[in-house]
Amino acid sequence: MKKTQSETLGFVPQKDIVYNKLLPYADRLDDESNDILSKIKGNLGRAVQLRELWPGVLFWTRKLSTYMRLYGRKFSKEDHVLFIKLLYELVTIPKLEISMMQGLARLLINLLKKRELLSREDLELPWRPLYELHDRILFSKTEHLGLNWFPKYASVPYFFKHACNLFCCLFYYSSVESVLKTLVKSCRPYFPESATQEMLDEWRPLLCPFDVTMQRAISYFELFLPTTLPPELHHNGFKLWFDELINLWMSVQNLPSWEVHLVNLFARLANDNIGYIDWDPYIPKIFTRILRSLNLPVGTSQMIVPRYLTNAYDISHVVLWVSSLLGGPSKQTQAQLSGLFNSITSFFHPSNHGRWLMKLMKLLQRLPASVVRRLHRERYRKPTWLTPIPDSHKLTEEDITDFVESMMQPVLLAMFSKTGSLDAAQALQNLALMRPELVIPPVLEKTYPALETLTEPHQLTATLSCMIGVARSLVSGGQRFPEGPTHMLPLLMRALPGVDPNDFSKCMITFQFIATFVTLVPLVDCSSALHERTDLTEVEREMCSASAEFEDFVLQFMDRCFALIDSSTLEQTREETETEKMTHLESLVELGLSSTFSTILTQCSLDIFKVALEKVFNFATTNIFETRVAGRMVADMCRATSKCHPAESLKMFVPHCCNAINQIAVNEEVLNEEELDKELLWNLQLLSEVTRVDGDKVLPYRSQLVQILQLTLHLKCKQGYTLACNLLHHILRSSALIYPTEYCSVPGGFHQPVSDYLPIKDWGRPGDLWNLDIRWHVPSVEETSFAFYLLDVILQPELQRLQRFAQGEQDMSRDDVLQSLTIVQHCLLGAGYFILEHSEDDTKSLFSIIKIISDLLHFKGSHKHEFDSRWKSFNLVKKSMENRLHGRKQHIRALLIDRVMLQHELRKLTVEGCQYRSIHQELMRDLLRVSTSTYSQVRSRAQNVLFTALGTYNFCCRDLIPHVLEFLNPDNSSVTQQQFKGALYCLLGNHSGVCLANLHDWECITLTWPGIVRSGLSSAMSLEKPSIVRLFDDLADKIHRQYETIGIDFSIPDGCCAVAKQLMITGNPFPEHPVPSEEETAEGVKRQELKNAESVEKYNQLIGDLLDSLSNRNLPWKFEHIAIGFLSLLLRDDQQLPPAAVMFFVKSLNHDSLYVRKVAISAVAGVMKQIKRPHKKIPISPSELCNVVAGDRPDNQWLQYDSSCLPRTQQDWNRCVFVEKTHWGYYCWPRKVIVYAPLEEQPKQNLTREEMTEREQIIFDHFSDPVFINQFIEFLSLEDRKGKDKFSPRRFCLFKGLFRNFNDAFLPILRPHMERLVADSHESKQRCVAEIISGLIRGCKHWSFSKVERLWELLCPLLRIALSNITIETYADWGTCIATACESRDPRKLHWLFEMLMESPVNGEGGSFVDACRLYVLQGGLAQQEWRVSELLHRLLKYLEPKLTQVYKNVRERIGSVLTYIFMIDVNLPCTLPTTSPHISDFTERILEQLKPLTEGDEEIQNHVVEENEVGEQDERTQAIKLLKTVLKWLIASAGRSFSTAVSEQLQLLPLLFKIAPVENDDSYDELKRDAKTCLSLMSQGLLYTEQIPMVLITLQEIAGSSSWHARYTVLTYLQIMVFYNLFTFMSDKKAVNDVRALVIRLLEDEQLEVREMAATTLSGFLQCNFLSMDPPMQAHFEALCKTRLPKKRKRELGSVVDTIPSADLVRRHAGVLGLSACILSSPYDVPTWMPQLLMDLSAHLNDTQPIEMTVKKTLSNFRRTHHDNWQQHKQQFTDDQLLVLTDLLVSPCYYA
Repeated sequence: MKKTQSETLGFVPQKDIVYNKLLPYADRLDDESNDILSKIKGNLGRAVQLRELWPGVLFWTRKLSTYMRLYGRKFSKEDHVLFIKLLYELVTIPKLEISMMQGLARLLINLLKKRELLSREDLELPWRPLYELHDRILFSKTEHLGLNWFPKYASVPYFFKHACNLFCCLFYYSSVESVLKTLVKSCRPYFPESATQEMLDEWRPLLCPFDVTMQRAISYFELFLPTTLPPELHHNGFKLWFDELINLWMSVQNLPSWEVHLVNLFARLANDNIGYIDWDPYIPKIFTRILRSLNLPVGTSQMIVPRYLTNAYDISHVVLWVSSLLGGPSKQTQAQLSGLFNSITSFFHPSNHGRWLMKLMKLLQRLPASVVRRLHRERYRKPTWLTPIPDSHKLTEEDITDFVESMMQPVLLAMFSKTGSLDAAQALQNLALMRPELVIPPVLEKTYPALETLTEPHQLTATLSCMIGVARSLVSGGQRFPEGPTHMLPLLMRALPGVDPNDFSKCMITFQFIATFVTLVPLVDCSSALHERTDLTEVEREMCSASAEFEDFVLQFMDRCFALIDSSTLEQTREETETEKMTHLESLVELGLSSTFSTILTQCSLDIFKVALEKVFNFATTNIFETRVAGRMVADMCRATSKCHPAESLKMFVPHCCNAINQIAVNEEVLNEEELDKELLWNLQLLSEVTRVDGDKVLPYRSQLVQILQLTLHLKCKQGYTLACNLLHHILRSSALIYPTEYCSVPGGFHQPVSDYLPIKDWGRPGDLWNLDIRWHVPSVEETSFAFYLLDVILQPELQRLQRFAQGEQDMSRDDVLQSLTIVQHCLLGAGYFILEHSEDDTKSLFSIIKIISDLLHFKGSHKHEFDSRWKSFNLVKKSMENRLHGRKQHIRALLIDRVMLQHELRKLTVEGCQYRSIHQELMRDLLRVSTSTYSQVRSRAQNVLFTALGTYNFCCRDLIPHVLEFLNPDNSSVTQQQFKGALYCLLGNHSGVCLANLHDWECITLTWPGIVRSGLSSAMSLEKPSIVRLFDDLADKIHRQYETIGIDFSIPDGCCAVAKQLMITGNPFPEHPVPSEEETAEGVKRQELKNAESVEKYNQLIGDLLDSLSNRNLPWKFEHIAIGFLSLLLRDDQQLPPAAVMFFVKSLNHDSLYVRKVAISAVAGVMKQIKRPHKKIPISPSELCNVVAGDRPDNQWLQYDSSCLPRTQQDWNRCVFVEKTHWGYYCWPRKVIVYAPLEEQPKQNLTREEMTEREQIIFDHFSDPVFINQFIEFLSLEDRKGKDKFSPRRFCLFKGLFRNFNDAFLPILRPHMERLVADSHESKQRCVAEIISGLIRGCKHWSFSKVERLWELLCPLLRIALSNITIETYADWGTCIATACESRDPRKLHWLFEMLMESPVNGEGGSFVDACRLYVLQGGLAQQEWRVSELLHRLLKYLEPKLTQVYKNVRERIGSVLTYIFMIDVNLPCTLPTTSPHISDFTERILEQLKPLTEGDEEIQNHVVEENEVGEQDERTQAIKLLKTVLKWLIASAGRSFSTAVSEQLQLLPLLFKIAPVENDDSYDELKRDAKTCLSLMSQGLLYTEQIPMVLITLQEIAGSSSWHARYTVLTYLQIMVFYNLFTFMSDKKAVNDVRALVIRLLEDEQLEVREMAATTLSGFLQCNFLSMDPPMQAHFEALCKTRLPKKRKRELGSVVDTIPSADLVRRHAGVLGLSACILSSPYDVPTWMPQLLMDLSAHLNDTQPIEMTVKKTLSNFRRTHHDNWQQHKQQFTDDQLLVLTDLLVSPCYYA
């Protein structure tokens, strides 16, 4: 077959769509596709060479994507490679407009999608152009200035306006960013082998963990690094970076935001190279981090660091990573995975709920799917060029069994989860593919009881949906689970009661359940085979005898359905209200009923069918139903019968219905009645549904049918003639269309005798794609002629009547018009126009007309939206029944047939092209006329049709725009308000379609935007009408949201042309067009230059038009705002704004309206950027590249701030090389560092006015004018919204631009204003001066030394005043001001500022508040400088240390935060030199020394409160307490911010914290205790390295021996959280586990009751998450403790002192009881084998002294509470005697006592 195909095509296709070969006209397709392909190759090649990007290239690339949707990748390998190369060249054109780039990128992604088709030998793509593209768009330098507009929301790019966008529907809503990412992903496998090293060289210098560039570098690594290199190239691939990055990851303790990217990268690496990397050493750490990332709540009072919530790992990557680590020789991963599930199983129980649940469910659903995908790749996938998995690491049978077993328990719990059973059902479906014998029995165990109970419907729906998931594995049986099929009939019979009219959801799930099973199984009675055949196995015999019940099942199902129908007739539900439609629920039930019933009939044998037909016929003909609800359901059932076996069914139904109708219609009056006879209606409805069968089966009855049609089409009653029209519609459809006629699960049906063919062999069998044997219905000549005859008889007269009416010759009542139109519409050939000038208000007929126009424009035998919904439902069904393990399209036959049918419809929707002809043009004009008519309902319907049409036909938008704008034209006085509104709606478009006002095309925008603005002068415009105002708002808003910068430069580089030429001369099919000649190409280049010039001209013209409208005095303010908004969108970075517009914007800075001022500020800042003169840069080479060691090295020493050699003189300044970017040189140096050239080579500063350009002069004149500046500053220092204003980056950009472009020209004018504002403490004044100052500092980057020095002489005093006047409202603004000023600046340039800030931040003048604010401002500046100011950090620390004993809380908190930043640089990352910045360890030592008085004493530590009149030196102890409070603030602040935790240093503080932290959850504690508690909670959640665990445990053991029971109690809570958050790291260390165990058991025997109880809780938690296991020695230990004898009670004399101290014996006995109770409580949801015995042991202690008795009671009541739900199952674990004792205990009188 293949050979012949490649001969007819002339090439071997890469991969075409198999379904095409099954179409009835498959033989014609090869020629058709070749024809299209040669056109595409020729025209695309020519368009590129003639430099015609638009419309040529775009039109033909779109044709190519349509071609791929119809034929798949049906082109030769050479063509495939050339298409990819051409598109790659096009996508990476630097000046390409974004929307074009997106469209081309989507096509390129589609071409690269199946990577197995092209190997690395066939294709190599460079990585740098993609990186540049990515960088240019996602990290745009000019976007924030409004010079580049990228689509944030998906707009429909303008060459996707095509009806055939199924594929695009999937990705429409993705922004540019995701398109770019997907593009890189698709190109990644083809990067050259040298790419990895080049990428590392490019991005390593960005790895500075304190800087935002770190995030950027790591995300680039994640996106670009290739991981699919073959093993022999691994030394050029991941081996270059793996160790470096994994060590980086292992050493980071507090989730920074870039860690997620690393995890994604490792997951991909593991998946692409299974078996080539040894992950074993990292596995415990990986699992610990995964567990932490789930953010599960542990312990009692827990605070989660807020940062953990936002930066959790992406579950899909975690799943990929885990499934790639499974298998292999060491089996370590499976052990850890089982541990992971054991530790989190209890979270899946339905009674637990929280925000973490979604994540857990996702994990559960995706992990099995991922393992199935891996198994498929290992065992069933065709080998491709990608690296195969080595045999040593493939999953063995044992691996699979272990995996399935480890997942079963959580999945079974999750079945009844609050989030619904869907996730569990998908997990079960995949698990059952691997191990049906482990998965299906437990699900069945839950399903049978659920089907029996009537009281728990939720349980029923959950189990049924899970059964649907495993249906296929159950029915097909197979060697692993042969007894599966025997469950099928019992399940079906028991599901029948679910068809219940009272419970809707139960009814639907039952329908789905029955339909699923019946689709898989032929309903044929094979019981006779028992006597005839001897070769059957035991199970097969059982199946045969069971199959005798099928007939019974079908009949019972029908009875149930009839009952359902009877209970939902319209009379019962709603007699009075005349509703046309069924309610939503009823229509769903109808759908469920009809599809289930037709599935059953399709699958049953002829004998069963005949019985069923008889039954339906009797039911339908003996009753009369109303036609809305019940009638529709019955008619649907009848239709199902006639669809399956048309001949038998029609023979019964058609004559019956025809007779009935004829008998009633004998007398004439009936035909003219408004309310028709019910019987007539019902028979008509029945007839119209039954005739939906193959045309050739209807032909025998044609005379009868035509006669009925002629009789009924002109009934007076609307319902009547609508039904008649349906009948006509169905007859025409069935005789004129192509469709398959049967969907049985086995080709050929089940009609052979049992002796030759045994249906039970076909249970659950997939369809065979190559022998589908579809029976098609293709219209015969006879049927076609019948269709035409019908049209002649019925359509011609109607059209003639309407034509006469339209010309005014004949009168018709409205109803007649509507009736005729309905008939026409159902003939689906409506033609001719009736512009109802006589009757504007006959809305119903107008609706019908709109419908007809719509069908003429779009109807191709099936509707686009119907097709879309069928495509969706096909995909859903496919998902629920597919077999992902074996792949290769093993779907059931009905699905495959459906897919072929969809392919046929897809062809019909796309092939019959969308050329725009004159008839379409007329139709569009008519639609526009109706869209602007009087009635709003008519308008909105017509507009919807219009929008769809605009999306379908190319180039019709430009045709229509002038007509729409005509209605908005102020000179056109005849426009009514309705027309005006209609036109506005037409411009606005609907939410998903094209927006006419915003096409990405200069021609359209130059018309529409000025048109919208001018419409403000129209007479029909009134701002009183809120609807009109809202429309204009929406329009402006939509344009702003969807606008993206439109390209001006459409040139195509030569590289593309070479590839395009190549495309035209290689490989079959050859294009018929010749390669363009030299002259043609030259002319193309000329044309393209002309087009560029035209674009620029249009751009300037548009701005001119908008400015003209703005100068009109009568324009209402609203339109002024709209116009200014439009102007602001037109700023670009490749074309300067015309001077007139610059003038306008500068003047608008002082406009009265706040909105206009805001827009103007942004715009002028953008203009500044446009007119900036470029500065020259030169490369320098830092000391030759050294090996990779990060941190402070000798070769980056010169970048550090060093007060001994600051550039304080002119020549020092000139000698100093300034490096502005903070991250350069920290990790390693880039290949060449680029710095600015010395001053004399830069453009001239201080130009005179004559030397300036026109635009510069405009700005210069205004800003040199004192009046203008006065007004401007006045406006800037107004407050906008009280209390809400913040430092505005826009204004900062404006000032930065002013001082950068004009040097200090405006400083003299601004100086008095600045001095005035600084002195005024109002927040708006302060904010204004802060914005100016930060702009000044950043703007003086290139000033000469003398100017900078003068500037600081002015600024320092100003800042001093400002800082002394700081208030609660303004401190944040000043912080932002200084931080913004210091960002990306060499610290040595700003030394004046730093020295001033460091003068004495905490001096107590002006009170504590000013101190805190000064620290805040200083911190803002230093934090921006990161590692380059270590000297300042040392000075600051030295200065702060004596001041740590602050009295005031706000200063303490601020100091804590500053300390965090001081020590931030002290990180322990791999291969990083120790920093020269301050070290935590030295600091902690000094602090501990001062805290001595607290650590040594034993008395309780009280908070210290300041007395008013306290004078003189306080004692050491008080000082120490004050110091401790500050230290706590520092620890809390650093928990969320620093990268690594200084564990060893913190441990030294632990004993102290344990002493202070309170035990009870009481909020009235003072600050000290609360902070200590918070601190412990945060520290216990920290991530520990393996080597730190022993240190922590030793400290905890010491504290556990302390005399304060509070400390001992807190040790336990700390331990719980710490162990859970580091679970696998602990478990991989045997000694640590034993130490923890010993510690808990020791504390169980503590003398303090609270500590003992806490120890029991801790123990039960550890048992529950399987950290400790309940082994015999432990059990024996507790049992022994329980048997401790208690001393006899002595009678005490009255009044003697009661001894309160418990005896040691009682404590030990209580410890034993607590231990047993912990074991029992550790499994709340099941009963393990050891539990019954322990419960008996416990019950013996029920009458012991307190507190033992209390413990036993609590345990028993908890046991009862948690096991109550499933007590029926749990009972089985106990013997009868044990049950007696238990019942006694649980319901004994003492239980109520």
